Amino acid sequence: MILALVAVTAGCASPDEPAPPTSSAEASAAYPVTAGGVTLDQRPQRIVSLSPTATEVLFAIGAGPQVVAVDDRSDFPADAPVTDLSGFQPNAESISARTPDLVVISNDLNDIVASLTTLKIPVYLAAAATSLDDGFRQWRELGALTGHPAEAEDLVGRVGTEIDKLVAGLPERATPLTYYYELGPELYSATSTTFVGALLGRAGLTNVADPADANGAAGGYPQLNQEFLVKANPDLIFLADVTCCGQSAATVAARPGWNTMTAVQRKQVVALDDDIASRWGPRVVDLVRAVTDAVAKVPA
Repeated sequence: MILALVAVTAGCASPDEPAPPTSSAEASAAYPVTAGGVTLDQRPQRIVSLSPTATEVLFAIGAGPQVVAVDDRSDFPADAPVTDLSGFQPNAESISARTPDLVVISNDLNDIVASLTTLKIPVYLAAAATSLDDGFRQWRELGALTGHPAEAEDLVGRVGTEIDKLVAGLPERATPLTYYYELGPELYSATSTTFVGALLGRAGLTNVADPADANGAAGGYPQLNQEFLVKANPDLIFLADVTCCGQSAATVAARPGWNTMTAVQRKQVVALDDDIASRWGPRVVDLVRAVTDAVAKVPA
């Protein structure tokens, strides 16, 4: 399965350092709350997150103390209560055993929404974001549902401002740089219609994968081939399959014909953090920074 993409600093604050929690009185006064199709009569105190992205967001907006369990892939932040719950094979019985008053998921696999709804457990579906604004919407909705709307708004503002600064600092170019974004050694990529593609587009880059999914049949994630990529000859190659699949500048250079590519010859193959590159949480700033740092090093 190809997952949809995707420590933030702004001034002296970090969105991974939650703001002071809303007081109980203030939180109670804000309910009932409706956001993202979910209505809660009171502030949730036992949240289960089956989405690594949502887990990062919940802790970043100060809702960490309300989270009682997260899935086995939620590896950030370090103090998240990791369990053996799975977001890929969600089990309603295992989830309900945690007595949650809110469950956050990124995919409705195993018909889990209907199963939990039958058990009268509220479910918020945080599907893969398609743009930065879409991600920000989810952050705000999670803030509203958990009683942390101000903290969520602050997080959106800080992350948005930092990304704007990073992009604004790039040098102007007469001809845009081209790039290939690798999700796996099988040569799956992400086009400009995806979350990560839209982010890289803000850096003034042209995606060589776009023609391979011009009609959208691959949902923005086409599988390319060696000949296509060698002919496309991208200026930059971004690897989002470093930890999972052992890819590096060296393994890329060893592929048939790839040593002729501009990106390989000029050492413009960039290794990314797999987790950050596949999530649309607060650490998206780290992804943008890695991209803009690489772009800035390419001679204008």
